[in-house]
Amino acid sequence: MSARVLVADDDPRQAEVVRRYLVAEGHEAIVVHDGRAALAEGRRRRPDLMMLDVMMPGLDGLQVCRTLRQESDVLVLMLTARTTEEDLLLGLELGADDYLTKPYSPRELMARIRTLLRRAPRSAPHASGFGRREIGRICVDLGRHQVTVDGVPIECTRGEFAILAAMAQQPERVFTRAQLLHHTRGIDRSSTERTIDVHVMNLRRKIEPDSRRPTQLLTVYGVGYKLTSSPKLEPGPMGTP
Repeated sequence: MSARVLVADDDPRQAEVVRRYLVAEGHEAIVVHDGRAALAEGRRRRPDLMMLDVMMPGLDGLQVCRTLRQESDVLVLMLTARTTEEDLLLGLELGADDYLTKPYSPRELMARIRTLLRRAPRSAPHASGFGRREIGRICVDLGRHQVTVDGVPIECTRGEFAILAAMAQQPERVFTRAQLLHHTRGIDRSSTERTIDVHVMNLRRKIEPDSRRPTQLLTVYGVGYKLTSSPKLEPGPMGTP
């Protein structure tokens, strides 16, 4: 699958290596070296995927990602030298689709890009109701990659949508974090099951009346999560009913 990829990295040598690999795989590569240029070229060129180095002058990759998510659902792959779990999860919380820690091999990078592009939604005609799952107040349109709650559209990142789509197709089934991680990005050495907790937390903020006391996206303690069509109150903080 050929794609337009924007590479934003303040290391010219590293960016050139990535550009050559992208071109060799048949992609169009756009290279910039700071956050402001990444934002400007992203708006102008409308790439299919943006690779953002976290540590860039001007605007850093996290700031660019935060701004992009207010404007676009472009695929975002974060590149970071930060290795703590909190730093890595921050990008996901801001809406990044995946991250890769430095140093990385170009072959691994290309594999991540191929995976992201394969999982990007494709437009296709749908008959009325085709690919729709209604679970209580929540409606998930699998074909159109859309979520509504009580008829109101909800913006979800691809990771969040992948989790919700998997659970919507099997309501009441309990999914482990490992199973949901497989649905979002596949299991690899950089992924942790903690990323699923972050996605679920963000989803609850969007689909639940009170994210601290969810009624549909529930925790099954010691196992994982499930989506229920019949609203049930999950115990709140300090074990309140």
